Amino acid sequence: MTDTPAADGAFPELPPGAFAKLDGGDDADFYAQARLVTHIDATAIATLTDFYRRVLPAGGVLLDLMSSWVSHLPEAVAYAEVIGHGMNAAELAANPRLTRWFVRDFNQDPSLPLADASVDAAMICVSIQYLQRPAALLAEARRVLKPGAPVVISFSNRCFPTKAVAVWRALDGAGHARLVDIYLRRAGFAGTEIHRLIEGWSTDPLTVVVGRTLEQDDGK
Repeated sequence: MTDTPAADGAFPELPPGAFAKLDGGDDADFYAQARLVTHIDATAIATLTDFYRRVLPAGGVLLDLMSSWVSHLPEAVAYAEVIGHGMNAAELAANPRLTRWFVRDFNQDPSLPLADASVDAAMICVSIQYLQRPAALLAEARRVLKPGAPVVISFSNRCFPTKAVAVWRALDGAGHARLVDIYLRRAGFAGTEIHRLIEGWSTDPLTVVVGRTLEQDDGK
């Protein structure tokens, strides 16, 4: 099990080892094989798609972080551009909604190759639990988002447990929501909102946490 001191240092209220993983091997090796599967069930996907329809600006530039071969965007809505990021090139190439994409290990390099205030909305779908430097990445997301733009972070109770960070594994659904809220606030987002969309009695649970940049955000 390995740790990431830089990540721990961004959250002094969390215990030592909060961002450790059971599998400390190279993440690039873990994601080398394409997984053309979905990580939440059909009901959760439909619910997330409906939420995207209401929150993501039609005709805007979207940034789909930690994406895969599907983005769960509403089919009837057109966007100016959907920029994808992931850890597997084959998965991203198979995603029909992406207009361009890049591969990067955010646990090694959380920077984004995008201009300041160039994106209308960002999403992280069922992947926030794998970040060891969440504040650094979300600060980059805030930098590239336009003033007032949202970042939409969704999650369920599923994960690859060996790659999820220790603090995530230790918490329940309500704890996950509070943790993501802390991530966003530490990265400088304002007006965070927690939406418990599906309780999960007969389907996958689904929670969305939304953070917004300030209307006049200097990116610092």
